[in-house]
Amino acid sequence: MSTIHGVVSRQSQVIRRTAPRPTTGDCRLETTREQSERGFTLIELLVVASVLVVLAGIGLVQYRNGKTRASEAVLKTDLFNMRDAIDQYYADKGQWPPTLDDLVSAGYLRKIPEDPFTLSASTWQTTASEPDPSNPNAPPGIFDVTSGSDLTALDGSKYSEWR
Repeated sequence: MSTIHGVVSRQSQVIRRTAPRPTTGDCRLETTREQSERGFTLIELLVVASVLVVLAGIGLVQYRNGKTRASEAVLKTDLFNMRDAIDQYYADKGQWPPTLDDLVSAGYLRKIPEDPFTLSASTWQTTASEPDPSNPNAPPGIFDVTSGSDLTALDGSKYSEWR
């Protein structure tokens, strides 16, 4: 009998009564409770590994979608801020800015933001303004700006077509 601090373990008594140990000449396998609880079977390990792989795959997809959604939100904000600065420049000076750098030098933007998909501040695509009929000598400037990325958004549209 096994004892733990003077208490007799009933479980070990039951196991010994129902499944006695084989003698030295006996070749039968011992099927006691102690032996069957030593480890996991291969099937159990494969099931656990499969569940972990499925959960990791789901987590990876969610992470990538979350990262893309965050980049799309940054792009929308940057486009809004640059378009707002272009409009303010036109309202103050009566002409469109010749380049995006002019928005920075005039103080309408602190810096040209980095496109979150091309990771560059020099890939923005600009749209030239129409010639001003009242002032034909005025140089055309930048009327609009879009992303320089050719990637497709989660909603199926192109980032370069976002207005």
